[in-house]
Amino acid sequence: MSSIVLKGRSRLAGVCRVPGSKSYSNRYLVLAALAEGTTEISGLPKSRDIEVMKGALQSLGISLHGGRLGPDGLSVQGCGGVWPASEGTLHLGNAGTAMRPLCAVLSLTCRRGGYVLRGDARMYERPIRDLVDALTAMGARISYERETGFPPLKISPGSVSERSIKVKGDISSQYLSSLLLAAPLTPEGLDVEIIGDLVSRPYVDLTMRAMNDFGVNVTTENYKHFNIPPGGYRAPSGPLQVEGDASAASYFLALGAIGGGPVRVENLVPTGSNQSDIKFADVIASMGATVEKGLTWIQASRGAEKLKAQELDLTDMPDAAMTVAALGAFAEGTTVIRGIGNWRVKETDRLAAMAKELRKVGADVKEGSDFIVITPPTAGFKPAVIDTYDDHRMAMCFSLMALGGVDIEINDPSCCAKTFPEYFDEYNRLS
Repeated sequence: MSSIVLKGRSRLAGVCRVPGSKSYSNRYLVLAALAEGTTEISGLPKSRDIEVMKGALQSLGISLHGGRLGPDGLSVQGCGGVWPASEGTLHLGNAGTAMRPLCAVLSLTCRRGGYVLRGDARMYERPIRDLVDALTAMGARISYERETGFPPLKISPGSVSERSIKVKGDISSQYLSSLLLAAPLTPEGLDVEIIGDLVSRPYVDLTMRAMNDFGVNVTTENYKHFNIPPGGYRAPSGPLQVEGDASAASYFLALGAIGGGPVRVENLVPTGSNQSDIKFADVIASMGATVEKGLTWIQASRGAEKLKAQELDLTDMPDAAMTVAALGAFAEGTTVIRGIGNWRVKETDRLAAMAKELRKVGADVKEGSDFIVITPPTAGFKPAVIDTYDDHRMAMCFSLMALGGVDIEINDPSCCAKTFPEYFDEYNRLS
């Protein structure tokens, strides 16, 4: 296993740029593939999850070509809801933003042949039963190839017969987002009722905004009921630009808040973005960092005093909540983060992993079913070798620890390729 050693330091400053949002990119790619007409998309990141989605769409017969919008652009010829390939096996790695939406759209459009959805070992541990139950209640035919409730999945031809369904909302918003994306392909549209609380609501907003770009207007009543009309998707009249990834920006903003800065992060939409993690800038400001915003950038630097610990419910921003947990090792007092139970079903069990690795650098950590409590090291940071569990966010979060003035060795830094292959290149450009 390869590793990278980050030398201990106390200050970082500079300008960096984040890639396009994975969440937007994979939604746009699915919608462009399903739409009537050709869609041009720019700002797509060159990351593993996006390549997984592109490969899956090509296996389904979708034509993808380098667009006229530059090296990060793509032209997608839509299929109008009828996949050119009526059967096939798709290999989706550990990309939840590929597995869940493709499960939904393929199961509701499969009329002949069939599909098999496979992934890596961790994907086979990530639950999908609530989504599958909702789809089978509509008339889809989905079977589990191994353990009930988990991929891999086999999709056979079915017939949609129900217009109203229920789905649990407390495990992953990707279940609801997947149903929303697939719903316009049904003969009569769909009414969805949410059972329990809905986690990560901003990601559902992001899904609805992306669908609107393709001509579908979803209506909701307090995030408890959703109505989606039938009729399919139409390619937008002009090109789509993928916003910069707000989750990726959180690591650099945190570096600025800890290490003096200023660190300016470019390629962002500070105002009007549907990415929940754009609010990370407000979180660090509440902790005492100095934050400035421009039209396409956010800048963070250390405030006049040490960062102050906070008690926060971060249900709506679970990815950037990991960065807040890392900041807890530097903040005066005890940081408490709640509403993060779904960390346990991400790329790894992030609650257990964050707790274990934060203890390595000397922090005192307690974890619960949906919370984590972090108190900074009392005797200074300890040098540590950090395990990343094939989880890109673990690698990026623990790059912050070098600002504790000790050397930090990050195992398997290439796991960042899932969303941000150039992360450590950008990190090392900061002086």
